[in-house]
Amino acid sequence: MRIRVFHETRYTYEHPARALIQLLRLRPRDHDGQYVRRWRIEPSVDGRISEREDGFGNVVHWFTADEPADSLTIRVTGEVDTNEMHGIVRGTVERLPDVFYLRDSDLALASEPIQGFAHAVRDSGDPAPLATLHRLLASVHDKVRFEPGPTSASTTAAHSFEQEKGVCQDLTHIFIAAARHLEIPARYVSGYFHRADGIVDQEAGHAWAEALVPGLGWVGFDPANGIATTEAHIRVAIGLDYLGAAPIRGSRMGGGTETLDVKLRVEQAQAAVQA
Repeated sequence: MRIRVFHETRYTYEHPARALIQLLRLRPRDHDGQYVRRWRIEPSVDGRISEREDGFGNVVHWFTADEPADSLTIRVTGEVDTNEMHGIVRGTVERLPDVFYLRDSDLALASEPIQGFAHAVRDSGDPAPLATLHRLLASVHDKVRFEPGPTSASTTAAHSFEQEKGVCQDLTHIFIAAARHLEIPARYVSGYFHRADGIVDQEAGHAWAEALVPGLGWVGFDPANGIATTEAHIRVAIGLDYLGAAPIRGSRMGGGTETLDVKLRVEQAQAAVQA
């Protein structure tokens, strides 16, 4: 599948903001089943942008504005070719040992209710990791209602589990917290998802989890959709939780109240016909 992405994030400030710095995890990497054909990141104001790699192996761009600005738009355009890998993730850049992803993290910490939920899922069938993870995927999808709006970037797995509702980020945190409690390494993934229902205009990027399965390696699980990852997923960044894989994080001086507007279009592009 060839997927085309147009992603525009616009910040508007009450007063000109000074010392604008943005940390961008917006560029996908090639790996088995994912090949970046073209990708461009364009800030709307003059400044310096440099490319680096963080500790997780994500491509990171640092942008520093030259002058104060009353608004800033980060525009991303690109195309990626994907192949069906049935959830198996191979050929990725791995900078950390697998056991690192057993670490607790603030947003994906297993509360007592999540611990009990995880044990119930494991004990309800085949205890092998892959079978357990597929039951966990279905159980999180069934228990926690996808509902845009009620949570924020700082919402914890415990809070979302208690409320039984959230967005893809929240369902992913719950899945990760439960998997780690069962001693299965798990991590957060940010990226894009091409919907099969024909809806191409979306409110935000997507999030899902990867868990380590003996004999298979890392496998992608999308609790918001209740499926293993497919060729419809574009993998961009990983972390222990959202904070390590957030598409954009930044700082500024002054500026007053900030308004955020996001435009995202994810659509299937037609591959060129070879003569």
